[in-house]
Amino acid sequence: MEAFTTHRGILAPLDRANVDTDQIIPKQFLKSIARTGFGPSAFFDWRYLLMGEDNPEFELNEARYADRSLLVTRNNFGCGSSREHAVWALAQDGYKVIIAPYRGEGDDYIPGFADIFKNNCSKNGVVTIELSEAEVETIFQAVYGEDGLEASVDLEKQKLTLHGDSEVTFDFDYDASVKNKLLKGLDDIEESLLFLDDIKKFEETHATWIHQ
Repeated sequence: MEAFTTHRGILAPLDRANVDTDQIIPKQFLKSIARTGFGPSAFFDWRYLLMGEDNPEFELNEARYADRSLLVTRNNFGCGSSREHAVWALAQDGYKVIIAPYRGEGDDYIPGFADIFKNNCSKNGVVTIELSEAEVETIFQAVYGEDGLEASVDLEKQKLTLHGDSEVTFDFDYDASVKNKLLKGLDDIEESLLFLDDIKKFEETHATWIHQ
């Protein structure tokens, strides 16, 4: 997995809450587990018209977002089924960072991202940033107010910066263990392989039978 330290790119808006994984990558595209070729099918039902041409009413099809690599959206992004294909599609469509708001506390808490989707993102090098609804609303207004707005993320410092007419920076929380793996470009298997010598030593010395 490619390491993520900093990234700067064009920020695009998807002003919709509860975007589920079937909208991110519909079920008919789940036949392959090759982890390639999913990018053009991201948001398929919104992105294209019946004859396959681009849907001009879908916001991410606007020319000013053609080279986007960061996405700002609403609550509970990635809900629904646990298909990892959803993250593959987003990553292969060019997204490095996804920003979404949380809402409320305790029993009234609504996350920015569904848990399984968020975990799948971290395993595929996509950074998910949760901010307050007020902060995300500020980002939406900035994106709509300036064509080609760029934003940057510094994962080590846990800062998101909008590079508009005036720069605005947001601090975000991030799980320390997940952050460490992203900074080093390690997925779960690659992290395990760091301990390969210890694993081999254990296998060589550990009894392979079970005592009755």
